[in-house]
Amino acid sequence: MKSICVFCGSSMGAKPAYREAAVATGEAIARSGRRLVYGGARVGLMGAVADGALAAGGEVIGVLPIALQEKELAHTGLTELHVVKSMHERKAMMADLSGGFIALPGGAGTLEELFEVWTWGQLGYHRKPCGFLNVDGFYDGLLTFLDLQRDEAFVKPEMRDMVLVADKPAALLDLFEGYTPPATPKWIERSET
Repeated sequence: MKSICVFCGSSMGAKPAYREAAVATGEAIARSGRRLVYGGARVGLMGAVADGALAAGGEVIGVLPIALQEKELAHTGLTELHVVKSMHERKAMMADLSGGFIALPGGAGTLEELFEVWTWGQLGYHRKPCGFLNVDGFYDGLLTFLDLQRDEAFVKPEMRDMVLVADKPAALLDLFEGYTPPATPKWIERSET
C-alpha cells in the first residue's frame, strides 16, 4: 500500500480537534512512507491534511476538477496536482492512485466518496481497505446506523466489517495493514419472476 487517499471537509468544522486530526493524519501517512492522495484543495481540512503530510516530508498528490481550480482553490505546494474535467474523473483517478481510503470529518461529499469506494469493495472491484477516523466521536451516529443496516439484514455482517474505524491516524493505518477483504464479494439476489 504505497498511497492512502483521504476524503474530508473543505471547511475546518466547528472543533479545533478536526484540524488537528487532519494534520496528524497527513503526518502519519508521510511518516509511514506512503503518499497522500486527496482532493487537491488548499482550504479546510483538505488543506490541513496536505500541509501535515508536506511538513513531515511526504509526497502529496492532489486531484482537482478544473471548476475548482478556476475558483483558485488549488493547493500550490503539492508534489503533483492533476486537474481533471469532472468530479467523476476526480474520484476515479483518486481511487486508481490509492491503496486505501480514509474519511476524516466532512459533509455529504466526504460520505459519498467513502461510501462509493466501500461499495466498490463490496462488489469486488477492489480489495483495498476503507475506514473512518472517528475524531472526537464525529462518526458515532453514522456507525450506529451502519450497525442498524447490518442488524436489519440490509448489509451482510462481513460487508459491514469492511469499514474500519479508529480514533487515531496511526491506529487506523495499523488496521489497514492487517486488513483482509471478505473472501466472497457481494452478490445480488435475483427474483425468479
